[in-house]
Amino acid sequence: MSEQVAVAKAQVVELADRFARKGWLPATSGNLSVRVSGTTDFCVTRSGADKQRLATADVLWLDASGQPREATAYRPSAETVVHQRLYAALDCGAIVHVHTVFNNLASELWFQRGGVDLAEHELLKALGHWREGARIRVPIVENYADLDRLAEAVCSAVTDGCPAVLVRNHGIYAWGADGMAAVRHLEAFEFLFEYRCRLAQFRGEFCG
Repeated sequence: MSEQVAVAKAQVVELADRFARKGWLPATSGNLSVRVSGTTDFCVTRSGADKQRLATADVLWLDASGQPREATAYRPSAETVVHQRLYAALDCGAIVHVHTVFNNLASELWFQRGGVDLAEHELLKALGHWREGARIRVPIVENYADLDRLAEAVCSAVTDGCPAVLVRNHGIYAWGADGMAAVRHLEAFEFLFEYRCRLAQFRGEFCG
């Protein structure tokens, strides 16, 4: 088990480094997790950690209920409950949550419509949509201060074919079969949100 845990922790650190270089983890924001291979356990960033300088010690090993599996002076991310419930509901191996300007803009502009529609774009292939004229809707939920309620809202909003949920004026939860799949999905979503927001601006669309 110790080897699988070490691998999962190292992957979380690698994810943090990749996203930090893109400027997606400002001011200690965001949280990242990877499932421990062959188990229902997962490793997640600790509360208050600066993900732009994440160390292995900043990644905690938890069981499926979100309880620590090792002695630590740290607390897991306050939003661990969202990760825990997504792992329980989905067959995924990694979950990433970041706060960016464009995913926040998209979550506010299209909140009243219930989601952001992304259609007929080449980058939808990165999300597994290869057919001509493909379209998906990324659901948006309210940013509840009660994290149990937030977790329930995020899990209830999950839809087939869309490995992400936006939280209004907060950020995105995206996931994948493993760390690299989660990276691919998140990078595709971030590109598409920026494209959609800029296109709406150029067209003078009235959103919401």
